[in-house]
Amino acid sequence: MAEDGAKASPAVHPAIAPLSYLLGSWKGQGEGGFPTINSFSYGEQLHFSHSGKKPVIAYTQKTWKLNSGEPMHAESGYWRPKPDGTIEVVIAQSTGLVEVQKGTYNAEEKVINLRTELVGNATKVKEITRVFKLVDEELSYEVQMATNLNSLQPHLKASLKRV
Repeated sequence: MAEDGAKASPAVHPAIAPLSYLLGSWKGQGEGGFPTINSFSYGEQLHFSHSGKKPVIAYTQKTWKLNSGEPMHAESGYWRPKPDGTIEVVIAQSTGLVEVQKGTYNAEEKVINLRTELVGNATKVKEITRVFKLVDEELSYEVQMATNLNSLQPHLKASLKRV
């Protein structure tokens, strides 16, 4: 505990340091679409946290309909950056789908590229890619998806600000 009674933030594990800019909560809006669904807009909040003891970042995400606030989608998982610039990510979605992703990060450019190694419990989804970028204090991402009927193509994109 800090002298003022507030809980002190844990020290950042050295493996997490290159991605420490993600830590905290981000909120904004996004757009989605795919050949088999109608286009839509949504509100979103991401949260990245770290205990300080292990080389892992915990991740949670939730989205909602902009007009009603009704929940749409949620997911959670863990991000494990490696010192060589590679990263492993596991994500469990509220739909029951599970992703195991691998990729790379560039700490200087603040860009993370992910591609699925495995999509579990999915009858239609075959591949997912995610690209996260931090530019001018705005975290943006783009998700592409491939299904058994459609090749890899844009599915989601959003821009978020730190809250």
